[in-house]
Amino acid sequence: MATPLLEVEDLQKHFPVTRGIIFQKQIASVKAVDGVTFTVSAGETLGVVGESGCGKSTTGRCVLRLIEPTAGEIWFEGRNVTALDRTALRALARDMQIIFQDPYASLNPRMTVSQILTEPLALHGLVPPARRRERVEELLRLVGLEPRFARRYPHEFSGGQRQRIAIARALAVEPKLVICDEPVSALDVSIRSQILNLLRDLQDRLKLAYIFVSHDLAVVKHIADRVAVMNLGTIVETAAAEALFAAPRHPYSRALLSAIPVPKPKAKRSRIVLQGELPSALNPPQGCRFHTRCPYVIGRCRSEVPQLSEDGTGHATACHRTAELPAADTIVPTDGGFSPVLEKLVAAFGAAEGAGHSGVDTVGT
Repeated sequence: MATPLLEVEDLQKHFPVTRGIIFQKQIASVKAVDGVTFTVSAGETLGVVGESGCGKSTTGRCVLRLIEPTAGEIWFEGRNVTALDRTALRALARDMQIIFQDPYASLNPRMTVSQILTEPLALHGLVPPARRRERVEELLRLVGLEPRFARRYPHEFSGGQRQRIAIARALAVEPKLVICDEPVSALDVSIRSQILNLLRDLQDRLKLAYIFVSHDLAVVKHIADRVAVMNLGTIVETAAAEALFAAPRHPYSRALLSAIPVPKPKAKRSRIVLQGELPSALNPPQGCRFHTRCPYVIGRCRSEVPQLSEDGTGHATACHRTAELPAADTIVPTDGGFSPVLEKLVAAFGAAEGAGHSGVDTVGT
């Protein structure tokens, strides 16, 4: 079996809570990420999903050490990322990049597109000064933008175009792993389809690996090969995307999938409505962290932490009662329920691009 490109072992990130202005004393910790383990292979897309505040984005930023982990190990191509000094970490940044959620905040408004894309080339010494203009034009064409846009500033572009520029910046250093931190959540549905198709096309052409962080399950179903479901700083289920969406096993995963709106009033489905308040990461519940809202809770759930156990098919679940739960087809919408509007738009833009049209968002040009 091939060695994974990225291995994350027992990753933890606890943010200290302090009291006092001058002599600050730590009185507690927010356990944003608490014991996360996963792998990513070359050319694979791992989708990371869960409610807001579950630790998805923090996990991705810890992998890049944009946020320093509290504990755990991160291995990339056999190198221990958590042990690297600042110089080695800067060199590693060429292999691991990130696309941020907000295309309006992630680009420097005082820099032209040319300057934004030239900066990583100069920092890593990848392209001699005489060829940088040519490389910038190549990058813009790669993401479906015209080279003449290089002289413009970010405010002159629409949201979809800005996100394409952010993608071009991430690809400028030819990375092997890109962390996509909700890259389409701030965009309109029609623009989302263009960006998703672009990401898939670039992955096929450049053999990229993605960690795709999102709370939009329709998007994750469309782009991910495997999915990790996070709840309150921990992973509760991992599986191939097709298997997870067809038959989710953990009660939390089922609740997430049952909440997806179906634009068919007569569609048969069984909606799971979770009762109670979302627990705080400042003081997570004992035992299973989902037990305060789980409809299948038993005494064991309140005292014993369930381990993430695999069944031999690559489907792993952290639940004491997985084998006792009702069949998944009573939970998941009978027609799939995954944004048919988005799927039709993705297919339409894919067909347009295959016919020779760029499908570029032209608003603001």
